[in-house]
Amino acid sequence: MPSAPRSLDLIPLLLCPVCGEQLEAAGRFPAQGLRCTAGHQYDGARQGYVNMLTGRGTRFIPDTAEMVAARDAFLGAGHYASLARQLAATAGTLLTGTPAPVLLDAGAGTGYYLEAVLRNFSDGRALALDLSKCALRRAARVLPDALCVVWDLWKPLPLAAGSTDLILNVFAPRNPGEFARVLKPGGHLVVATAAPGHLDELREVVPLLAVDTDKSFRLGETLGDGFEEVESVALQVPLQLDDEDIVRLVMMGPNAHHIEAGDVQAAAAAAAGAGGGRLPVTARFTVTAYRRRGHS
Repeated sequence: MPSAPRSLDLIPLLLCPVCGEQLEAAGRFPAQGLRCTAGHQYDGARQGYVNMLTGRGTRFIPDTAEMVAARDAFLGAGHYASLARQLAATAGTLLTGTPAPVLLDAGAGTGYYLEAVLRNFSDGRALALDLSKCALRRAARVLPDALCVVWDLWKPLPLAAGSTDLILNVFAPRNPGEFARVLKPGGHLVVATAAPGHLDELREVVPLLAVDTDKSFRLGETLGDGFEEVESVALQVPLQLDDEDIVRLVMMGPNAHHIEAGDVQAAAAAAAGAGGGRLPVTARFTVTAYRRRGHS
């Protein structure tokens, strides 16, 4: 008889976003969702996630099925594998000696980075939050033991205070006050951001959204007094992209809301063709680890 999914162990950490009461499985989980003692219920999906957004949901636009498919294909080709390895190494060091750690991926997307991190922890327990149902369908497939929840990161997180050991935040919105609240004292936040110069060669081909050159400095400022920096690692990753890679890279993120796929395809084909079928592009990232203040 198959064992129960590890995600069931994490349900007691969730709080009802309406009344703040603890949640429990409403029946067969996750398909039958969650409910609290006051009767508030949250729909589950047979694809493996639960939607806890209430009322009007959110004013933000979730990643579409097309964006998620592009991201899944691009990441699956291994182009950002160096970043995944760095995140896994950083988390592994920070959680050394922590039994059965609870990890929260705030903005988990398809689960690509969280899956890499969890390889270090045979007993790790993971929650994956994302606004996109399409992304969480894929995350639930690669992370069958994770608790996948549709949620808006700008809202108060539906988690108990001091419930997590480490938060992973990769190219996603940050909610410093809530991150500090749900982390245990001395818990860690690992943030991945694009660094200055990221994809500059591609910007000469396709008009992309700008990278904030002051982002690393402002990140520390916006996290406030609740966190102290532990370490920061700069990554520079050379890529050789064909026209399909270029289209997927552009259309897997926020640029997809501002540019037509057909225009990217035409520009990508011309650029890759001029380079003998490949365009040399450099991805630049910063991975920064922070500790929640208040540790002993």
